[in-house]
Amino acid sequence: MKSRLNSMLDLQDAMNRKVNPDWREQGFPWYRAIWVECAELLDHYGWKWWKHQQPDMEQVKLELIDIWHFGLSQLLLGDKDPEAVADKLVEVFSSVSESGGGALDFRDQLETFTLSTLGTRDFNPTEFALLLQTVDLSFDELYTRYIGKNVLNFFRQDHGYQEGTYRKVWAGREDNEHLVELSGELDSNDPGFKDAIYAGLAARYKVSAD
Repeated sequence: MKSRLNSMLDLQDAMNRKVNPDWREQGFPWYRAIWVECAELLDHYGWKWWKHQQPDMEQVKLELIDIWHFGLSQLLLGDKDPEAVADKLVEVFSSVSESGGGALDFRDQLETFTLSTLGTRDFNPTEFALLLQTVDLSFDELYTRYIGKNVLNFFRQDHGYQEGTYRKVWAGREDNEHLVELSGELDSNDPGFKDAIYAGLAARYKVSAD
């Protein structure tokens, strides 16, 4: 777990530096990005009692991974030592795993996490870990999905995302859908996992442009 957390923290810092080399000094409101994602997340899960709604669990998990990106960024701002952040997260995930989290309702836990985010303007990893439990998103799945989305974010930046020239839909499907399919075909334990995902995305992107 510690090595995987170190990898995710390193990749998050690298992604943030790619967007802005001085990201730590910019004062970006990461907490705001988190609570806005929480609102989108609730819509994907469903909350309207006056109409039939079926939770879109794939989208729910994608939104949780986006929140994790912002959460890692906030944690890296709060403590400049990634090793210390990783140690703290190991303790959090281990503690929540041992507690079992109880019979928490997803919507209630999401609101608890959101209120914590707004009240502290910070990221609460314990409340987030409990939120993951309510949708049975394990640490291993969190890692696999995070690596995939991080690679996709790099791919987007490399292909004109900031300039507005990136095409998000290829061959009639969004890039997130291609990512999910590729991730399922590859071995997440392979040291070359993230490079293989990038290569797969590049091949599909090129083919769709031809």
